[in-house]
Amino acid sequence: MKILAFSDLHLVEELARDLVAVSPEADLVIGAGDFCNMRQGLARAMEMLSGLAAPTVLVPGNAESTEELRGCALPFMTVLHGELAEVEGLRIFGLGGGIPETPFGDWSFDLSEAAAARELARAERVDILVTHSPPKGAGDRTSAGLSIGSDSIHAAIERVAPKLALYGHVHDCWGYRGQIGATRCANLGPLPNWFEV
Repeated sequence: MKILAFSDLHLVEELARDLVAVSPEADLVIGAGDFCNMRQGLARAMEMLSGLAAPTVLVPGNAESTEELRGCALPFMTVLHGELAEVEGLRIFGLGGGIPETPFGDWSFDLSEAAAARELARAERVDILVTHSPPKGAGDRTSAGLSIGSDSIHAAIERVAPKLALYGHVHDCWGYRGQIGATRCANLGPLPNWFEV
């Protein structure tokens, strides 16, 4: 299974065109949140991605809420937030939002660590864990050197041991690749990222 994955598109049309152009090579596309900016432009972002040529799984970022993403998603897109879906034979669990809460104010769609832990407790026998926020200590460092990832996501990866953990959110770590136990981890960013499962 060949997977094309990305995060943090933030309405950049050139990047969306690049993703659409390579999507015929993919069996599955995964988008890990922040398709728009500060709750604005989500319908436009979905229009920019309308040419994706494979089944697509999305989680909301902190720039759009679950309800907003579900309202704008196209028929070939599956939106996950605290849910498991089987797509193309893979069990995928998704959880969106900024975790832990961000300092960005009312526009940001955030979850506390406790709320995230409750959602992640439902994840069982998962092949791919998709979150917007990174796990603590794995592709979560800001340019100031602060580690701002999620303890609850890290704990879920250790417990469930998915094949892949894919996320975004911390722009300074786009392109990060690492491991938590047997799980390959990646902070994606908006360029095409390829994985085989």
